[in-house]
Amino acid sequence: MNDAAEVFQPLQVDDPPVIAGYRLAARLGAGGMGRVYLSHTAGGRPVAIKVVRPELADDPDFRRRFGREIKAARRVRGAYTAELIDADADGTPPWLATLYVPGPSLAEAVHRRGPLPVPAVLWLMAGVAEALEAIHGAGIVHRDLKPSNVLLAADGPRVIDFGISLAADLTAYTATGAAAIGTPQFMAPEQAVAGEITPATDVFALGQTAAFAALGEPLYGNGPAATVLYRIVHSEPDLSRLPEPLRPLLSRCLTTDPTQRATLTEIVDWCRDQLGPQADAGGGPAVWREVAGSEATIPEPVPAPGTALTKPLRTPAHTQPLIAPVRTTVPVAPQQRRSRRRRIAASTAAGVTVGALLITGLVWQARQNADDDTRDRDTTSSSSSTPDATASGQSTGSPSADGTGSPSPSASGPPRAHAYPQERLDEDNSLYIHVAKPGTRDDRKGDIRLSCKEIGCALVSDSSHMVQMYDDPGTTLDDCKLFLGGAKEDRFRDWPLAAAAAGTEYCVKHPSGDIALLVIQQKSTAMWDTPGMSAVTVDMTVWPAT
Repeated sequence: MNDAAEVFQPLQVDDPPVIAGYRLAARLGAGGMGRVYLSHTAGGRPVAIKVVRPELADDPDFRRRFGREIKAARRVRGAYTAELIDADADGTPPWLATLYVPGPSLAEAVHRRGPLPVPAVLWLMAGVAEALEAIHGAGIVHRDLKPSNVLLAADGPRVIDFGISLAADLTAYTATGAAAIGTPQFMAPEQAVAGEITPATDVFALGQTAAFAALGEPLYGNGPAATVLYRIVHSEPDLSRLPEPLRPLLSRCLTTDPTQRATLTEIVDWCRDQLGPQADAGGGPAVWREVAGSEATIPEPVPAPGTALTKPLRTPAHTQPLIAPVRTTVPVAPQQRRSRRRRIAASTAAGVTVGALLITGLVWQARQNADDDTRDRDTTSSSSSTPDATASGQSTGSPSADGTGSPSPSASGPPRAHAYPQERLDEDNSLYIHVAKPGTRDDRKGDIRLSCKEIGCALVSDSSHMVQMYDDPGTTLDDCKLFLGGAKEDRFRDWPLAAAAAGTEYCVKHPSGDIALLVIQQKSTAMWDTPGMSAVTVDMTVWPAT
């Protein structure tokens, strides 16, 4: 199992010592929503405190969803769930506390020791099925059941993060858009195609999780998310690699039609029947001790200031936190935290195209060559700024001075920006950039189209050229002019979306001289090779040519 020093990491300079009265004893790791810490209740019970990361905490919609999911999760009471005991969706920052489970995740146990024996897989399926019964009974569909969300305690499995991950995955920070909530290798077909989510969706994920435990790898393989999802939707799983006793049940769990999948009660009964006398003799604990290893010693509670520990802090043995630990932790001051886009770019660096590399070098060259020019323009803009255009009677969509109905630039000063939010591009329409007729149209004759072929989707144009912005968010007109000025007119007429996430920005130059900024809000391109399944929603800002 992991070394204790990797499991219980010391607090860093940017970690709070206390969250809502809970004194933090160690850092456990990080997950999709934020950091996780070890603390204790007033009576000394160890708990895992999950603190929401700042980007999510600043989103009012997330807080509302988080609050709803907390209320639902409080109703879950099951022998095989990690109970939610405290939370505050309105806190600064928002947080929640669950009972700490000393034991590895299923993902780590399999990574450490390889595939589990058939009896262990049967006990696993029965326990997780009971956990899902409790979760579904509270009106929650987990949506993201996977090996890292199943912890192996000495007395059986514990399912974590039920319902809570939904609040985070539905924010604007989800790279694949709200249509693809979950982890690709463990999604059900209806999730992959943005269909109806029901309790049967979790049954499919349970089948995949059990197959992972038996095989030591995902049943549908690894690779790019789009490739894995295609296999899940369009191909039958290869069950021949599984131990023969598991095949009949997993075949029922993994059927494409949700209505034909096994029920949770059927799963429990089937596992008990296969276990035979072991089920009635209580053979489960021996299995879990072998799989999970010895139970660890947890650090003592942190005393309040001015008090002393009554006994020394014990060195913890091997254990596993609520969420797998970050193995390398470098303290970073808050003011030095990188932007969301930088983190997204870093996590998807392997998918960045040659065009991205070319434009990065081009951008740096453009910056160096244009520093003096930029300073001159900034000075000029500052000295010639005018009152807000709205105050002078101009508004988006109002008739122009020439009576044509199209927006026109201000008489003096920089051109006025015109906003066109939530423009949806799919494979049947297109987007006009030109300020005289901006927005989407129902044919493919506009300036920008969404094209999905060969290996993925891209924004393409026959007339305009575009540049993806790799700096901090908040691109300005001057930024676009600078970067577009360094791009040749006959290049960068298409841009792959594989590495693009919500918040990614593109500068676009129309032949008329109009400049637009496109900011991705939602992207649903995982099923790029299935006609009609791909779309992208952008916020568009257009500056007319001067």
